[in-house]
Amino acid sequence: MQPVTPLRLALSFLIIFSSISVAQARTVWVDDQLYLPVRSGAGTQFRIIENAVPSGTPLELIETQEGYSKVRTPKGTVGWVSSQYISQTPVAKDQLARATRELEKAKQDVASLREQLSAVTEERDTLQNTENNLSSRTKNLQDELTKIKSIAADSINLERRNRELREENQRLQNDLEILTAENERLEAGRESDFMLLGAGLVFGGVLLALIIPMLKPTRKTDNWA
Repeated sequence: MQPVTPLRLALSFLIIFSSISVAQARTVWVDDQLYLPVRSGAGTQFRIIENAVPSGTPLELIETQEGYSKVRTPKGTVGWVSSQYISQTPVAKDQLARATRELEKAKQDVASLREQLSAVTEERDTLQNTENNLSSRTKNLQDELTKIKSIAADSINLERRNRELREENQRLQNDLEILTAENERLEAGRESDFMLLGAGLVFGGVLLALIIPMLKPTRKTDNWA
């Protein structure tokens, strides 16, 4: 193991101090001065290592001493600046610019949202009209379906009535055929009766013609004459 020398001890303290300073570093901003010089030490007697840091520039605060602050600029320069010219918050000009940008973005967002709202409203109206049209079409279809059902029911009833009429017609035809056959039979019987009656009358006439002469008295010869 190597012995601890004063140089090693000093380097160790320097490293630890630097680590603590880096760990505690935070962001500060150049105040409302137009330009801020960065010096190599904490005082105006030290030379300027970065000149004209503009107002609003963010600086990384490393450490502070009485009246001065050690910072790191955006260019990477580490030096000292007067503490009275730095602020814990962005300067008013930057805040205003940021607020203006945020306002513009908010306006753009509002305009975009209005466009989306208009599109959604138009789509809603379109859907509402479509729904109304569908409702009307559905009602018409329901009415048409009811009418078709009524016509179908009437057709069924008409078919049933036609079937009943056909059956009744068939029965009437059967009855007509029976009556026709019976009439023909009666006609045939009547003709036969007429023939028998005529034959009977002829026979009776012949018989009477034969009997009547026999019934007349014969004229006797008057013996007394």
